[in-house]
Amino acid sequence: MKFFFALLFVTSSLFAQDILKETTETRDTRMEWWRDARFGMFIHWGLYAVPAGEWNGTFTKTTGEWIMDGLKIPVSEYEKFAGQFKPTMFNAREWVRMAKNAGMKYIVITTKHHDGFCLWPSIYTDWSIKSTPFKRDPLKELAEACKEYGLKLCFYYSIMDWHHPYYSEPRLWNDKAAANPDMDIYVTYMKDQIKELIDNYGPIGILWFDGEWEKSWTEERAEDLVKYIMKLQPDIIINNRVGKARSGMQGLNDPYFKPLGDYGTPEQEIPSTGIPGLDWETCMTMNDTWGYRKDDNNWKSSSLLIYNLIDIASKGGNFLLNVGPTAEGLFPEASVKALQDIGNWMTINGESIYGTKASPFKNLSWGRCTQKEIQCGTRLYFHIFDFPGDNILKLSGLLNKAKRAYLLSDKTEKNLHVEEIDGAINISLPEKQNDYYNIVVLDIEGKPEVINAPEVKK
Repeated sequence: MKFFFALLFVTSSLFAQDILKETTETRDTRMEWWRDARFGMFIHWGLYAVPAGEWNGTFTKTTGEWIMDGLKIPVSEYEKFAGQFKPTMFNAREWVRMAKNAGMKYIVITTKHHDGFCLWPSIYTDWSIKSTPFKRDPLKELAEACKEYGLKLCFYYSIMDWHHPYYSEPRLWNDKAAANPDMDIYVTYMKDQIKELIDNYGPIGILWFDGEWEKSWTEERAEDLVKYIMKLQPDIIINNRVGKARSGMQGLNDPYFKPLGDYGTPEQEIPSTGIPGLDWETCMTMNDTWGYRKDDNNWKSSSLLIYNLIDIASKGGNFLLNVGPTAEGLFPEASVKALQDIGNWMTINGESIYGTKASPFKNLSWGRCTQKEIQCGTRLYFHIFDFPGDNILKLSGLLNKAKRAYLLSDKTEKNLHVEEIDGAINISLPEKQNDYYNIVVLDIEGKPEVINAPEVKK
């Protein structure tokens, strides 16, 4: 397994540098903001919010944004939802403010999902926001709000398109498909729209692709698209779903394909171990669906979402947490509450997430660790999930000299008692505060040296 990931990383790095003619230093500079951010908001919003999982009295068995495919809705019928899309409650500043207050550093929004509907007034199709009663441009308003609040605006764009007449793998229920589909025509359309997005709303932080798995999308087309995009905006970041190498929902690249893009995309799951040298981002829903559906009330608890954020950061990844707004333009109440809870936690503990790297420990039975470089040493953040009964945090296998320790939630940074006993660093803890704020900061000399560390498992 270690060889697999090593091969994955080496082939990915070499191929990316060959295509982009990019040095390691240039890539690190381009990726720096994303690696520091660690936490972003995914927004799935489009016409699928109108039926909200139900059409003609039947609920789809798929997620909300897949209703067109799940219930085999003819294009001519699905197009009627455009006339019902009236998000009069949409407030871009409020959306971005909630993301900002939750501690998120970037937003990825679905500009075009698999149904082909464009969330901006594209000049290349009428199948867009301009064909709705809304008329306004949500992307323009979000771009302005992100600039105001200091968040990176990023765009999701689906390669697969169930609506476009020339997409080369039309569904049987696409009653408006051309008699002779032509992928070259469709790819030209894609490129024109991507240029439109970059020119009108950029610079963009990330182009987040999806729907790359169908046969009509080839490695050659993917490579050509990446080159095209990098000429438009050389510092942009692109996920690995632009190419054919992604291996299922685990989101990491199969080394036997040409890897493209800058990072892996695990979906609804967290890798069981960290992957040294590989950039990755877990995307996850708060309930069971990405796009809004009115019958999905299976919400994850705020404490679980915070745990996932910590777990992901401790393994060197980013967390892209989804919100599916209603057709009126509102975040579901459960999403709003979760964002508030996460924001309250991040206000106290965000330092242990932003700009951190993966844990130097392969296993901590009682919690997780993140780290960052400081002057003349390293700062370790120990997230305690299982509080020790004797109030002594024992760190075995850490060879570095401890300089000081304190609770992150303690604004006075009062020193905790630290001593070495039988080769372990022991930190005396005060009484347990609560599950949200049990983070111990330990400053050590040099870079962490850890021995006898088994691999982390879920």
